[in-house]
Amino acid sequence: MRNARHRLTLQQRPDPGASAVSCRRRLDLSRRGDGNRSTRRTVPSESENPMSEGGTTLSIALVGTRGVPARYGGFETCVEEVGTRLAARGHRIRVYCRRNADNPETPAHYKGTELVYRPALKRRTLETLSHTGLSVAHLIAHKTDAAIVFNAANAPYLPAIRAAGIPVATHVDGLEWQRAKWGRAGRTYYRWAESTAVRWSDALIADAEGIREYYRTEFDADTQLISYGAPRIADRSDRLGEVGLASGEYYLVVARFEPENHVDLIVDGYTRSGAQKPLVVVGSAPYSDAYTRLVNALADDRVRILGAIWDQELLDQLYAGAYVYLHGHSVGGTNPSLLRAIGASTATMAFDVGFNREVLGDTGEYFADPESLAILIDRAEATPEAVRARAELTGARAAAYDWDAVADAYEQLARRLASRELVRPPRRLVARRASAPAVPVLETQEVERS
Repeated sequence: MRNARHRLTLQQRPDPGASAVSCRRRLDLSRRGDGNRSTRRTVPSESENPMSEGGTTLSIALVGTRGVPARYGGFETCVEEVGTRLAARGHRIRVYCRRNADNPETPAHYKGTELVYRPALKRRTLETLSHTGLSVAHLIAHKTDAAIVFNAANAPYLPAIRAAGIPVATHVDGLEWQRAKWGRAGRTYYRWAESTAVRWSDALIADAEGIREYYRTEFDADTQLISYGAPRIADRSDRLGEVGLASGEYYLVVARFEPENHVDLIVDGYTRSGAQKPLVVVGSAPYSDAYTRLVNALADDRVRILGAIWDQELLDQLYAGAYVYLHGHSVGGTNPSLLRAIGASTATMAFDVGFNREVLGDTGEYFADPESLAILIDRAEATPEAVRARAELTGARAAAYDWDAVADAYEQLARRLASRELVRPPRRLVARRASAPAVPVLETQEVERS
């Protein structure tokens, strides 16, 4: 139930001064989750929803993602779910989308949102920045009341957006610099981009408590905690036959093939078990043939690698029909794949990091290496009743991740940006870690979800 007494106030934090201790270190967030605490989210109450009181409509730009429909990751899912809801409330939502061979169709609108297409260089190190740069150029020429930039990697464009007089919030994502795919230069860039986002954003958004804590510790910067939502997925299985599967008769992993998502560890752990049910692997590696070869080399004849699946209906049925969902993500904050699994009421085993414990709590089971995963899988094979009980408990967790509440929080944030309540004076180019003035504190009375 939503707490009608929820309130949101603004307070400027004082400069902690030169005596603050530098925190140049890599945070180990792997055990920071607390599975037994109540899940809490920062959302406005219904009485504070300005649209419910006849508030004016806003024009809002959503910048820095691949666009909609969502076919890739968490940012795109958030843009679709939030953008379409805000458009349905009467706001003018502009979504910047990538135009390339993988996305040849360019409709002008999608579920009430306006779509603007810009190309991107097809290189891993330049794809995001090249597309966002062209998007920002369009945004500056066609201003909106507020802008939300997704991905701290896009921080170099924040000064231009601010100079154009457009209030901007940055969704900072996970700890991208910890990904193995980035070399030394890439990791250095992402660390610099984080500090630039802190310095030049009018507000910061984090989707997980671990990310919020990281920015508070590293930069003394407060963020607004707005997690993703969990879609409620119906228990349907009429299309599973298309891929030769039956409901309740397979394990499932859905992930991009990247080291931090531990697809190789999951396949390795599964093949060490005595499981009779097959393992179905959905995903691909657009920039890593070597990792794909590694995953294939670890598989045995019980493992079925289906590649990427863009058919959302079929993918939802795979989630809902899985005996157990195996989740290996470790650095990206709250992950939409995990939320989709709990929305499908599917028992879940997850890699043991705080982000995953924050979502699953004590309804999940956790592994850290192939050996511990093999033990969990063997136990699941032997105790189907326990698996079904955990599936019911997992499904109940989805109530704490509601896309309507997420849209409420983004709407209120956009209103505060547009009203200049959150707009900050110009700052130096980058922030000093743990000694720079933080972004404005969004003091909240957080809402507990049952």
